[in-house]
Amino acid sequence: MGRYFPLVWKNASRNRRRSLLTISSLALSLCLLGLMMAIYHALYLSETDPAQALRLFTRNRVSITLPMPAFYLQRILAVGGVKQAMEFQWFGGAYKDARDPKNFFARFGIDPNKIFTLYAEMRMPEDQKKAFQSERTACIVGRRLAEKHNFRLGDRITLQGNIYPMALELVVRGIYDNELDPESLYFHWEYVRQAMPGRDQLSAISILADSPDSVPRIIHAVDEQFRNATVQTRTETERAFGLSFLHMMGNVKLILFSICAAVTFTIMLVSANTMAMSVRERVREIGILKTLGFRPSAILGIILSEAMLIALMGGIASYFLARALCGVIRSGPAFSSELMTLTIRPQVALVMQLAAVMIAFVSSFVPAWSAARINILEALRRTD
Repeated sequence: MGRYFPLVWKNASRNRRRSLLTISSLALSLCLLGLMMAIYHALYLSETDPAQALRLFTRNRVSITLPMPAFYLQRILAVGGVKQAMEFQWFGGAYKDARDPKNFFARFGIDPNKIFTLYAEMRMPEDQKKAFQSERTACIVGRRLAEKHNFRLGDRITLQGNIYPMALELVVRGIYDNELDPESLYFHWEYVRQAMPGRDQLSAISILADSPDSVPRIIHAVDEQFRNATVQTRTETERAFGLSFLHMMGNVKLILFSICAAVTFTIMLVSANTMAMSVRERVREIGILKTLGFRPSAILGIILSEAMLIALMGGIASYFLARALCGVIRSGPAFSSELMTLTIRPQVALVMQLAAVMIAFVSSFVPAWSAARINILEALRRTD
C-alpha cells in the first residue's frame, strides 16, 4: 500500500475541517481512555515499593470509619514477626476555609518515637526530628505540602476538629521528604489523648513486618486474635489500605471500566460516521478508480488506510494530552500515593495507539467494504 500513500493522504486532507474535528474528537476521547488505563495501572498493576511491602494496617473489619479499642496496639506488638506498630489516627478537621479544596490534606496522629522506624524512607534533619519528638504540640509536614501552603519552621497551624471537637494548635518543627507521601501532616496523638480522656480509640494501627515472608502470617495472626472480639479487625497491606479510602466512593474498578467502555463506543461512532460520509461523497470517484483498473482489494486498503491515518494522528495527539493531564493530577491533592507518580507508561501508550488502529479498522470496514464491492455503472450513476 506504500505506493498509494499520496492518494491516501490527499483523501484524508481533502476536507481539512472535518478531518481536524475528527482528529480532535479522537484525541480527546483516547486521552480520557489512556488516562483511565493509566490510573487503573497505577492503582492495581504497578509494582509495590519495597518499603510499602513491609507495612500493614489493621482497622475495624466493618468499615474504616469505625474505631477500634486502643489496647489492640499492645496485643498486635506481641504477634510474631511484628517489628514495630503504632497508632495511625485520622484527625480530619478543617484548616482555614474547609470549602477550599486546596486546604484539604491528610492529618494523622502518630507516635513520634516510632514513625521514623515504620517509615524509614521519610528523610528529615536530625535536629528537626528531635524537636518534633520532644514537643507535645509539634508537627511535621511533607515538603510538597509546605511549598503549597508556604509553611516554615516555627509556623503555627490551627486545625478545627470535627471528629474530635477541639482546636488543635500545632507548631511546625520539621519538613520531611518522602516521594510516597509528600503532602501529609503528622502530630503527636498523645496530644489529643490527653486533651480528650475517655475517647481512647483508634481508626487504624500501622504495622511493620520484619520480612516480606512474615506479612501473610501477621495478617492471619492479627485477625485471628480478634475473631471472637466485640470489634473484629481487618489487616491488609498498605496499598490495600490506601485503596480502601478510594473505594468509599464506590466500585473504582467498575467505574474505570465503564468509562473506558463508554469512551470506546463513542469513538467508534464518531469514526464510523466520518468514514461513511467520506465514502458517500466519493462514490463516483471510486467508480472512476475501478474503471482505471484499481482492484477492489486496493480500494478497500486505501479507505482503511485513510481511516487508520486519521486515527493514528488522533492517537499521537491523545498521548501528549494524557501526559499533561497526568501532570495536573500529580499536582492535585494526594488522595493516593500511587497517583503521586501517575504517568503514561509505555505499555499504556502502546495500548492507546492499538486502540486507535482497532477502532479505525472496525468503524471503517463496513463503508470500505461496500465501496470496494460497488458496481462500476452504479457508482458512475451516483450524483450525491
